[in-house]
Amino acid sequence: MASDTSPPGLDLTRAEPYLAQAGLTGPLTASVISGGRSNLTYVVTDGTKQVVLRRPPLGHVLPSAHDMAREYRVITALAQVGFPVPESLLLCPDADVIGAPFYVMEYVDGIVVRGANIGPEAASQCGEKLIDLLVRLHGVDHSEVGLADFGRPEGYLERQVRRWHQQWERSKTRELPLLEQVTERLAKELPDSPRAGIVHGDYRLDNVMFSHDLSAILAVMDWEMATIGDPLADVGLLVVYTDLAQLSLLPPVPRGFPTGAELAARYAAATGIDVARLNWYVAFGNYKLAVISEGIHARYLQGKTVGAGFETFGPAVPQLIERAAATLGE
Repeated sequence: MASDTSPPGLDLTRAEPYLAQAGLTGPLTASVISGGRSNLTYVVTDGTKQVVLRRPPLGHVLPSAHDMAREYRVITALAQVGFPVPESLLLCPDADVIGAPFYVMEYVDGIVVRGANIGPEAASQCGEKLIDLLVRLHGVDHSEVGLADFGRPEGYLERQVRRWHQQWERSKTRELPLLEQVTERLAKELPDSPRAGIVHGDYRLDNVMFSHDLSAILAVMDWEMATIGDPLADVGLLVVYTDLAQLSLLPPVPRGFPTGAELAARYAAATGIDVARLNWYVAFGNYKLAVISEGIHARYLQGKTVGAGFETFGPAVPQLIERAAATLGE
């Protein structure tokens, strides 16, 4: 991860007065953090202190997506109740500064376990910590932390299907008839949602930072799709990400990590929420990931991506839709 005085998408000279409010003094350098495929994330340092800066991707930004103020608001709110998130430091809503709104948060010194070399027992414990923390997130009273108006839980699933199909229409690079069929089935077979909660929207192993000894999760990251809605949407997508080994979108989970079914069972036992219709949520998770991947693929084709590995997303899209169809069954 090489440092740069002018990485793509971040004019450090223009950002410097804002970064000074976060305790940085020049000269500044920044590095793009690999792993994220949507919003751009940088580590910025003055040689002594480090902070993390987040901004939307370059080009092809879909309506309602990549809202920096929403990310900043939700991590600030969750910090009030001791939920592990990076400390929010400042928000710059002025797109004229670096070409897009951005926010700055603390740098968390930990490790991302996905792709790491850890033993089976440690992997199993990391999986348990991951799902237990999701239970904790969904148990936070969003009204009490100032997020009463952060989302509309009524009709959440119907809006999600409609919204992600609209995103597909705006970013698609090819026609996929099976995707249209899956869209129709998802809309027709909506399950009844349990009680509403804070939905992360992209909860997975590589979006959490563990302590170096793996004893605790220090921070949950990447809150760009957070809202108030059906908590099982997080569970379904986590199952998708956990069981995604055959696709090359992400490194496989470590050997010994619980299966998606095991994570879902632990969640159900802890919350008492019925997961009998979980297949719908898993199908929707595949569908949503397909649309996200198509958007990333579209930016890749436009030359608007920063980093490596983006060539894998285009071929994964039809495979994800096939997985969604298979999960819905006959």
